[in-house]
Amino acid sequence: MRMTGTGLAALAVAAMVPAASAASLSQETDINTALFEIAVANEIRKECDSISPRIFTAIGRMNALKAEARRRGYSDADIDAYVNDKAEKQKMRARRNEYIRAQGAVPDDGPSLCALGESEIAKQSRIGALLVAR
Repeated sequence: MRMTGTGLAALAVAAMVPAASAASLSQETDINTALFEIAVANEIRKECDSISPRIFTAIGRMNALKAEARRRGYSDADIDAYVNDKAEKQKMRARRNEYIRAQGAVPDDGPSLCALGESEIAKQSRIGALLVAR
């Protein structure tokens, strides 16, 4: 197999750039902050009958996060491995629950999560932007 000069140069550059991995995705603070906001909004919408998700807003945010991760060199496989990793999911649940408690609400408690959701919506926070009161 004959390699052109351009192909060889691309291979050399690829070898110099460290490959992104699912493990290093956990170090992307801004991406993880956005995933955290989605996790909190998701818990609120699951437990509170008077609040619905803004589905298209959430999908748009998820697509933007995935595009940003790709731009930073993560493959679809890296991204999928990270978001499906059981240990990472547990860390995110713990972080989500800590935030909920710090706001005076209780995880899995509909009435307190409704109050938190209404507060987030009223503040027009990034979490509130993912929710709508019915």
